[in-house]
Amino acid sequence: MKITQQFVKTLRIPKQGKALYWDNDVPGFGASVTANGAISFILNYRVAGRVRRYTIGRFPEWSADAARNAALDLRHEIRKGGDPLAAKASAKDEPLVNDLARDYMQVYAEKKKRPSSIRNDRQMLDNLILPKLGRLRTRAVTRRDVEVLHGSLKRTPYRANRVLSLLGTMFALAIQWNMADVNPARGITRYQEDKRERWLSLPELQRLEAALRTYPDQTAADAIRLLIVTGSRESEVLTADWSQFDLTRGIWNKPSHHTKQKKIEHVPLSGVALGILANLRARALPGPYLFPGANGNRPRGTIRRTWIFCLREAGLATAMPKIRGRRQEWHPEVRIHDLRHTFASHLVSSGQSLHIVGKLLGHTLPSTTARYAHVDDAALRASADSFPRLRESN
Repeated sequence: MKITQQFVKTLRIPKQGKALYWDNDVPGFGASVTANGAISFILNYRVAGRVRRYTIGRFPEWSADAARNAALDLRHEIRKGGDPLAAKASAKDEPLVNDLARDYMQVYAEKKKRPSSIRNDRQMLDNLILPKLGRLRTRAVTRRDVEVLHGSLKRTPYRANRVLSLLGTMFALAIQWNMADVNPARGITRYQEDKRERWLSLPELQRLEAALRTYPDQTAADAIRLLIVTGSRESEVLTADWSQFDLTRGIWNKPSHHTKQKKIEHVPLSGVALGILANLRARALPGPYLFPGANGNRPRGTIRRTWIFCLREAGLATAMPKIRGRRQEWHPEVRIHDLRHTFASHLVSSGQSLHIVGKLLGHTLPSTTARYAHVDDAALRASADSFPRLRESN
């Protein structure tokens, strides 16, 4: 018989076991029908004296004509010495994107990136990348797959571009680890990003400090205070230990493995910062860290709950629409990293040079500091008012 689409539709379902039907034109090509009515297209072939059976696909997902063409292609591969079943088994051993993500985090990110970056990578993987691509074989991921994921995040261009960068790094490592042959994220055009210029004015800082005074955990509140008055990164503050501080000279010696530039920084501390450190010392917290975690053996991982609470109390967070069964959520208007912008902007507005501010922030280039220093409107207005007045003509 010839296995056609119409013929397959008329196949009888056996009462038990499996019924096989073979095609007259393509040797080994056939259809199988099980007692539960499942129809599959198959190909019998011989390799090294053994008869093997390869399942092409199920009906109706596969049409009879498509299955016939696939059988012809497979027979051509077999004549050249190929073994379709062996190739399929080998493909099953190929790593998934889930496997690549695990290796990326364990082998690369957790050893070479800052805690905040590790946290961001984990969130992007768990919430955006793995739900879409996790079950794909790493060698099977195409540029189109990545473009579709990137395009689905168009409404949040900054996050879309960070996801693209993360995938690019992961697949570059996958090529080195022999888990992929090409980088499907390479060459995809990124979205235009509007640079953030959010920093806290003096009244906003005063409202934030008032909220910090009411927070039950004053150690967590002091972490935010230290961020405000030093312009340091969140990871630098949370991982700081007492051995880094020379309180007599008022110096914070930041080790190279804690700084973004990977070099030791010696940062002079203001009187306010030294006062915060004195308060922390007076509490006699266990362990070497300024901000220890629950068991005291590791530093605190996050202050996000404290940050959201204080922003809400200071009027710097927006209530999100409440979803049934969930607690009220708040969208922060300011990021923790914006405290670094705030520190630089207020110093520049008070007349400090970019060179001095850059030293306090640990920057190598003045151009880097300039991105953080958003001069206060009052300072700009005063500068504009200094332009000489022209005498009015009669």
